[in-house]
Amino acid sequence: MTAAVKPAHGRNEPRITPEIVRDHGLKSEEYDRVVQFMGREPNLVELGIVSVMWSEHCSYKSSRRWLKTLPTEGKVVIQGPGENAGVIDIGDGLAAVFKMESHNHPSFIEPYQGAATGVGGIMRDVFTMGARPIANLNALRFGAPDHPKTRHLVAGVVAGIGGYGNCMGVPTVGGECNFHPAYNGNILVNAMTVGLAPKDRIFYSAAAGIGNQVVYVGAKTGRDGIHGATMASAEFSDDSEAKRPTVQVGDPFTEKLLLEACLELMATDAIVAIQDMGAAGLTCSSVEMADKGGLGIELDLDTVPMREAGMTPYEIMLSESQERMLMVLKPGTEAEARKVFEKYELDFAVVGRLTTTGRLVLKQGGVTVGDMPVKPLVEQAPQYDRPFVETPRPAAIDPASLPAEKNPLAALQKLMGSPDLASKRWIWEQYDHLVRGDTVIRPGGDAAVVRIGDGPKGLAVTSDCTPRYCRAEPRTGGAQAVAEAWRNLCAVGARPLAVTDNLNFGNPEKPPIMGQLVGCVQGMGDACRALDFPVVSGNVSLYNETNGEAILPTPVIGAVGLVADVAKAVTIAPRKPGETLVLLGETRGRIGQSVYLREILGREDGAPPPVDLKAEKRHGDFVRELIGQGTVSACHDLGDGGLLVAAAEMALASGRGLALEPGPAGLAAAAWWFGEDQARYLAATASPDQVLAAAKAAGVPAIRVGQVGETGDHAALTLAGAGAISLAELRRAHEEWLPNYMAAPGLKGRG
Repeated sequence: MTAAVKPAHGRNEPRITPEIVRDHGLKSEEYDRVVQFMGREPNLVELGIVSVMWSEHCSYKSSRRWLKTLPTEGKVVIQGPGENAGVIDIGDGLAAVFKMESHNHPSFIEPYQGAATGVGGIMRDVFTMGARPIANLNALRFGAPDHPKTRHLVAGVVAGIGGYGNCMGVPTVGGECNFHPAYNGNILVNAMTVGLAPKDRIFYSAAAGIGNQVVYVGAKTGRDGIHGATMASAEFSDDSEAKRPTVQVGDPFTEKLLLEACLELMATDAIVAIQDMGAAGLTCSSVEMADKGGLGIELDLDTVPMREAGMTPYEIMLSESQERMLMVLKPGTEAEARKVFEKYELDFAVVGRLTTTGRLVLKQGGVTVGDMPVKPLVEQAPQYDRPFVETPRPAAIDPASLPAEKNPLAALQKLMGSPDLASKRWIWEQYDHLVRGDTVIRPGGDAAVVRIGDGPKGLAVTSDCTPRYCRAEPRTGGAQAVAEAWRNLCAVGARPLAVTDNLNFGNPEKPPIMGQLVGCVQGMGDACRALDFPVVSGNVSLYNETNGEAILPTPVIGAVGLVADVAKAVTIAPRKPGETLVLLGETRGRIGQSVYLREILGREDGAPPPVDLKAEKRHGDFVRELIGQGTVSACHDLGDGGLLVAAAEMALASGRGLALEPGPAGLAAAAWWFGEDQARYLAATASPDQVLAAAKAAGVPAIRVGQVGETGDHAALTLAGAGAISLAELRRAHEEWLPNYMAAPGLKGRG
């Protein structure tokens, strides 16, 4: 390492030592690169700026090579990756703006604030683009239920999500929640927001106009969240509790005011560029705006609104205090903009100006305290082609080799009450999922549907991933996550448009972990290309491990689709007795990596079900056509737990009994009822002959598998030749696990 020198500007700062460099997450060769492009040793604030800009969280230095392989363009894409959020054209002059991001490390340390500020941050990403948020989702992964921290974390995270989203008046309409010991030391909290904007009024972050003023709006800057981006780019250890001060503190009431003020100003022509102050706060927002505009930026740190006295340049630049924005205004509009923000009792301060220098210049007390070239901060960030080892392909499991399943209904009851498949009503009932009055299909089904304004159209939204598939066979698992999101949209009658992703993995410096990331991204790319389902935004969260133990590879897919007429959208609940259940798609009884194998037989092995992308496309298109014609009254994609779990969920959603026919001869009962073959849907129809004929013509395998019964006290799920289970008994198993778990003695406060 180059020898440390005195601070560049003669202030009373510590010498930059190798230990300080390491504490900032920089390797010695990375630091040498900094010295080279600066032409001298950085001082402390400059080192801090580089550390966050070059962190994994901000620079994607381990994943960027692979992210570039994903398809990001399409007929509906207005803005792909590279801005605060992705933007797609949904017709009638409107655009959908959406993105998903992680707040994993903060949520483990401080679950309430970590989750709350994750929700706040992703909403700012969306309304920074000029969109009003209309829906939130979240994808949650927790450790084993019997781990001593799990209940405390669940309680805090759910309360934080609800507390922030509810106060903002944005409905939380969907998501997912799983439990696995691999998340014991590193939970995942992935938050997604979808918004609506006029497609000709999208706002971007590229600064423009030499001499234009740079304006800070929103809440004051404090000392919370300093080094949050760096923390998110490092593994946890037993002392992770000591990182509690790096967790941001959110105020949803201030964010609601900020939302309304920004949208009001956006209705004028005052804004040239705007950027949320998220990860790395004022540093990232100012550097990225200047870089995208090819300009320099000079900031007077004395003018930054602060809630604590004596803040240093280091603290001001690296604070991740919430509810803040940075914008460039057109000359002469400052007074108008100030009036808007002061009306909402928000801070408004001119903190700098754009220059021709191409440099980030920081001043405090009339003294230059930082002076760095902008482009190298962005363009010279390390980009690693990390070595990787492909995950060995596991052997498929022959269902005939498993113990014969003699009581599928008993197995079903156990599965429906297992942590992953149990109802998550306890979670989503803490979220306001009906605020704004536009939620057409509520949580608990395949995808939520939110009406667009007063017209007939709606947006369908979902989030999906099956981490156990990704661990067993990453490329298949990555493709399956996209395919399942596609199916969930198709199952409600929506035309899939585009996806956002949140890639959660362990330490990429370990070749097997890097192999998981590479495989999953390759699989995602395969599926997105085959399904014409471009990736328009996303987030990568690496180093999700504690004491060397990594999480399951978890590439979450958030997806958005368009419903032409929400009156024709369907749920998973059959509507009328006497309807026929038709299984669409081929069943071969793939049982490897299934929930049945894990929960009933105590095994987590075998190959996951293969993903046939041509079949996924063909079957999804066919299902949407049936729904659009009104030929099916209910539809459910088959995923975790297979056919019998899907049927049970449909029965419970409607309160109607179902009578199911026996499976085909030659296929083991467990494989038929619980196999997780892909590209399958279960549909209820009053016109089975018409559906079967149309399926044959379209090349879609289809068979009758049951009949819809009546509602009432005696409603049951019946298997021909295998008995029956009452819906009341099934509902108890399904609905009671999570509330009982959360009510057990010893649960700590919200966190």
